[in-house]
Amino acid sequence: MRRTPRLLLLVGGCVVLGIGVALLLTADLGSDGFSTLVNGVSIATGMSFLVANVVVSVAFLALAAARRVVPGIGTVVQVVVVGGVASLLLDRAATPSTWPGQTLMLAAALPVIGIGITAYLGSRTGAGPAEAAGLAWDPPVPFRWSYSAVQGGGALGGWLLGATIGPGTIVVIVLLGPLVDLTSRVLRLDVHQGDRPTA
Repeated sequence: MRRTPRLLLLVGGCVVLGIGVALLLTADLGSDGFSTLVNGVSIATGMSFLVANVVVSVAFLALAAARRVVPGIGTVVQVVVVGGVASLLLDRAATPSTWPGQTLMLAAALPVIGIGITAYLGSRTGAGPAEAAGLAWDPPVPFRWSYSAVQGGGALGGWLLGATIGPGTIVVIVLLGPLVDLTSRVLRLDVHQGDRPTA
């Protein structure tokens, strides 16, 4: 793939992912497992959310690097662009006043997040912390399940440390990995980041 299409996939995917994250958080039915873990670490240690996010991100990236999934420019762009877009939209968005409205927003968030993750990973320029940790175990575990395990482990760890979870958290754990796998096949984008160990 040429440089320009890769950069377009990376930046465009991260923008779409940021929109999806904003929708998920605005629905206010629970965040993803990674964010739940960061929140839990923040609560348990007294760190700010920002510092806890850096600590957890470095830990996830170190785990992935040990499995030969190394950070790249896409790792940095993912963190900066997704965070920036999500923050910008969250400042202007309001949680629906009814439970059905929140549910619809959650349902809208999932495919948007799935497309965003697939596009930015498809640029093959590096993965963000949660995706890198999932990719680190594929093989032997397919990404659709390893990513769910990462999200589920993060949610459990965060909950044990004092963070709250909700139905949106469970939906992300169960559906997001398979959704990214399906989207990558539909869009014909390889979400893997390079060679990894086979065991």
